[in-house]
Order: sequence, then C-alpha cells, then structure tokens
Amino acid sequence: SDHMENIYGYLMKYTNLVTGWQYRFFVLNNDAGLLEYFVNEQSRHLKPRGTLQLAGAVISPSDEDSHTFTVNAASGEQYKLRATDAKERQHWVSRLQICTQHHTEAIGKNNPPLKSRSFSLASQGSANSPGVQRRPSQNAVSFFGVGHHRLPTGKRVPIMQPDHLVDVREMMSQAEGQQRDLIRSIECLPVSGHLTSLDQDLLMLKATSMATMNCLNDCFHILQLQHASQQKGSLPAGTTISWLEPKISLANHFKNGAAQNFPAEINKPASVREEQSIAEPCQLTREPEEINPDEELEDICDDKEDDLGAVEEQRSVILHLLSQLKLGMDLTRVVLPTFILEKRSLLEMYADFMSHPDLFIAITNGTTPEERMIRFVEYYLTSFHEGRKGAIAKKPYNPIIGETFHCSWRMLKSDIATDAGGNFSAHPPSEQVTLSKDLEGQTELDYYTVKFVAEQVSHHPPVSGFYAECVERNMCVNAHVWTKSKFLGMSIGVTMVGEGLLSLLEHGEEYTFSLPCAYARSILTVPWVELGGKVNINCAKTGYSASINFHTKPFYGGKLHRVTGEVKQNTTNTVVCRVQGEWNSVLEFTYSNGETKYVDLTKLSVTRKRVRPLEKQGPFESRRLWQHVTESLRDGDIDKATEHKRALEERQRNEERLRAETETPWCTKYFLKEGDGWVYHKPLWKTVSAAQTQQTDTN
Repeated sequence: SDHMENIYGYLMKYTNLVTGWQYRFFVLNNDAGLLEYFVNEQSRHLKPRGTLQLAGAVISPSDEDSHTFTVNAASGEQYKLRATDAKERQHWVSRLQICTQHHTEAIGKNNPPLKSRSFSLASQGSANSPGVQRRPSQNAVSFFGVGHHRLPTGKRVPIMQPDHLVDVREMMSQAEGQQRDLIRSIECLPVSGHLTSLDQDLLMLKATSMATMNCLNDCFHILQLQHASQQKGSLPAGTTISWLEPKISLANHFKNGAAQNFPAEINKPASVREEQSIAEPCQLTREPEEINPDEELEDICDDKEDDLGAVEEQRSVILHLLSQLKLGMDLTRVVLPTFILEKRSLLEMYADFMSHPDLFIAITNGTTPEERMIRFVEYYLTSFHEGRKGAIAKKPYNPIIGETFHCSWRMLKSDIATDAGGNFSAHPPSEQVTLSKDLEGQTELDYYTVKFVAEQVSHHPPVSGFYAECVERNMCVNAHVWTKSKFLGMSIGVTMVGEGLLSLLEHGEEYTFSLPCAYARSILTVPWVELGGKVNINCAKTGYSASINFHTKPFYGGKLHRVTGEVKQNTTNTVVCRVQGEWNSVLEFTYSNGETKYVDLTKLSVTRKRVRPLEKQGPFESRRLWQHVTESLRDGDIDKATEHKRALEERQRNEERLRAETETPWCTKYFLKEGDGWVYHKPLWKTVSAAQTQQTDTN
C-alpha cells in the first residue's frame, strides 16, 4: 500500500503515576510490523527501549482528549501515547491501523488453524441414576467421558476471516453447553462417598473450566472489536477493551455455589443490629477530635496470621470464587469470603508500617542532606517487614468510609541515634514486646511522641489518608493511597496508587515517595506476599533522590523478596549509597566511603503502638467498628464473622444510597481534598508556620 511507509517522530509516553509523561522518539517499522521507541532521536542506532508487535494489536483513540491514543498489543502490553495535536494523532493512528491490519491478515494466511481438539462431556443425569454409581476403580476422567475428537480426514477448516465470527460464536456456544453439563454432573454427585461433589480434583476442574470459558469470551469480545475496526477503518472514539463483569454475583456465592443463608432480622445478635443501626456518619459530629496520648495504652494485641486451618477447610470456597473471576478483573467491588481476612483494618496496617519510630525520628538528626536522604531510605526499607502480620497472605478489612484509626508511639530520647549509621538498634527478640516498659517513671521531657491518624476518605475509589507527626522534632509525614486490586490467575495484584510527603521542618526539606505493588501468590495452596515494582524518593531542595526496585521472583530460580536501590546526587549524578538484600530479612548498605552495614530486620526492636481502650473509642474507630468481626475470627466462628461483616457492608451501602438520593456530599473528618491528593487538616507545617508568624507579629 502507498500508506505503508515507515514513519517516525516524538510522542509523549505515559510511564507510571510517579514519572508521568515523558517524550520518547518512536519509529513505525512497517516491514517488521513493529512499533519501537528510543530515549531520543540520537539514540536511534542503539537497541530500542521498547518494542510492540503490531499483529493482532488494537489502536484506540482516547476520549480523554483529542491528543491521546493507546496501542494494545496482543501480548497484553499497552502503550499510552500523546501527540502534539489532533492532526498528528490521526496521522499516527491511521498509519498504525494500516500496519496492524496488514500484519494481522498476513499471519492468518500463513498460519492456518490447527486441527481442533474438544472435550466430550457426557451428561450423567441425577445423583441417583445408575450412571452415577461409580466403581472404585474409575477415575474422574473416565467417569466424565473426556476424549479427543479429530476432524474428518480430508476436510480442511477454512482460514477464519471476520465473516466467520458467527461460526466461532456457534462453536463457543456448544463448548459452553458442554461446560454446563460438566458443572451439573459435578454438582449432582453425592456429598459423601468415594467420589463426592467436594472432591479437590473435581473442584479444580470446575474452577479452571469456568475461568477458561470466561477468558475465551473475552478473547471473542476483542475479535469483535477488531472486526468492527476493520469494517469502519478505526474504532469509534472512546472505545476501550475492558474485562467483562462476572456473570454471577459473588456476594451470594460463598459456599460451593450456594447462597449463604443469614438469619432473619429478628434472630440477629444484638451486636449485628447495633452495627446496622449506627447513625449516618454525617449526622454524627464531623469535627476533628484531638486525641490525648495519655489516654492511650500499650497495645497488647498480637494477632499473627500464621493459621492455615481456615484456608484449608474452605478450599472449595476459594475454588468457586476463582471460577467467577476473570484475568485482569478489578476486585474493588468483589466481596471476598471472610475466612481470608486478617484481624485488622487496612488503616491499622498503615500504622504498623511505623513500628520503628526510632528510625523515623532519627532521619532529621542527619547532619547533611546526603545523610538525611540515606536515613530516610533506611527507614523506608525497614517499614514493610513489620507491616505484614505473619507469613500467610491474608487481606485486611476494607475500611468503611469515615472509618478512622488513631495511635501513638513513645520513644526515650536517649534511644534515638544522632551519629551517622548508628540509628539501628538490635534488641534481642525477647525485648521487643517489653521495650516500652523502659518509659515507666519517665517524665514527658524524657521521651518523644509520634502521633498517627488515618481516615478512609473515599469508598469508590477506595482511598485512605494517613498522617504522622513528631512535634518535638518538627517532622511529619502525610500520604494518601488508592488501593487497586486485580485478579492475575493464581495470584492477586494490588497497586498502591498515591504519594507520600515527609517534611523535615527543621531543615526546610520535603521528600516525596511512592509505594510498591503487593502480590498475593499461590492463592490455592499456601498464600504468601511479595512486593514488586520501582519506587522513587525525591527531595527537590537538596537535589538528592533514591530509586528502589522491589524484584518479584522469576518463574525459574531467583531469590524471594529481593530489593535493590541507590541514592544519588542528581546534579553530579553521583551514587552515594547502594542497597541490596531482602526487605523481610537482611539488608546490605554500601556507602560512598567504602563502608558497608548489614541490617537484620528480624532482630530490629519493635515499639508497640499505644491505642485507646475500646470503651473510649468512637463508633467509627477501626477496632471498635470491627470488634465483633475480629472476636468471631479469633474464636474461629467464620459464619458469625461473615454475618457481622455483612451487616457493616450493608449499612455502608444503605448510607451511600441515601446520600445519592438526597445529593448529600460526604464530609471527611481529618483530611481535606487538595488537587488530586488528600492532606491532613492541621499538618505540622501549617501550625509551625502560624506560630512563627504570630511570634513575628508579637515582636
């Protein structure tokens, strides 16, 4: 075609939330069917920074504006690009679509479909029919009559063209019917005996077959969109390819496909009725409450999540849940079964990342900007280990909108290091739980206090804000996090979208930072957590920055929980510190002067947080709000915990519905919306600034 010439030029490419948009030099290689990009035009002779195969890709103009478009490769990789104006976007989109169509059709002509293999699934009738009375020697495969059928010899399947999508739909309908027969056959089996409907292999077959059909439906959806784009020349503006919603409501399918039955209202425990009848939050006082740290007591809860019992017992529930999910599906609105929950709210989990307040306070004691940046990186990397409760991956409670969590830590001033590199204490494990007893008999002048508050500021999307400060050291940290979770097959990925800001008022420095992604792996066996992704820490005033990579374990070989990073001076591009190791084990810091320091995170002292007793907490403070769910989980009563959890969620839905009907906006208590983020209503930098202004006026 005359339009099949190679084109090249600069486009903006979206990298991630932190880095944002960056100019890159793109080259469309029509002969190879590739879209390549380089850092700039001068590096064009080098290896491309990235390459997308265009065969089978979908080029889609965005409805965000008239400049943006996306290239969705068949591999699942996506480039989000932005041209300088609408005319340039149309030029790139039309050339990319021509190249994509050419190479997609070439693959179809050169690669006829393989001979098909299908499963023949015999319907077995009811559980009482003779066909179901299985002999012990039979296995599941022979019982369900799974076999392979070859196409008649000499009969070639024509190459699939867009006009034959109807035939594909027909074949998929037949497969769906066979899959339904399979499910029916499994569910008709007796609940006891040699082969039951709860047989682990059959449940696995049930889950994977349903997931496979869901994925095939998604693929067919993409083919239909490609067919439409070929007929019309381009996809309509704003068209996107997204994962379809589950066909079955997950909230009603807790136990092997059956709806969970809850007692009638009159039979509900008083605590459940109380949870449902708490007044609308905006009708309560939304005035910020000043928490007196003297009312808080050392936390005695020690809920380690190492118990696999409930997970093992409820394996069939997990399998049924997985059968309803689709790859890439957003799990934000999915109601997960109660037994996979850990006994704390997500807001409290953020507080547990502050379990080394001595390292936090020691940041501002650094004598130079370089030392302060290194200390912040050291603190940052030591925070994740204690944030996880045990080795088993469980999910904290999704906070209710308006939910809050308060706590504080006290540290003896003599325990805070001032010398470089000396800010790591290593009390034996036996001392970790009794560390705060050293404070007995001390006056307020002898210790530092770190206060913490968190609030769930939004429900859809789920956004949490948290803030911590040490007034005596003139330092505070403010952050907001939007948790986006997706189903990835045999794991679940959680992206922590948002940004944190550490302020060292004594030095006039601000450090911005992001958070890594988290993954729950092996969700069918022993679930475990790993962190992944690149995070950045920057201080604009000093010109120091840090880049930290959390490495996910490769499929073959490699270490678990590996992390690497470096601190550099941006102006000179000089690396002043390198770090490597495991974020939950041992970290090795190497400094520019040649010194090396090893930190064993398992031996670091942990300062217990201080929390108000339940009777002094407000109705929307995390521990009081979730107390009945937590107590039921501790007692191992999953049904009761589910009932209490459901009551809280139902109340939240009713309140949300009422606000929508009355057009009443939600009122936050501690955090205010500023731009795309959320900021504590009375941050230390404002109060200190106001105090300094007042002092100046007095003088």
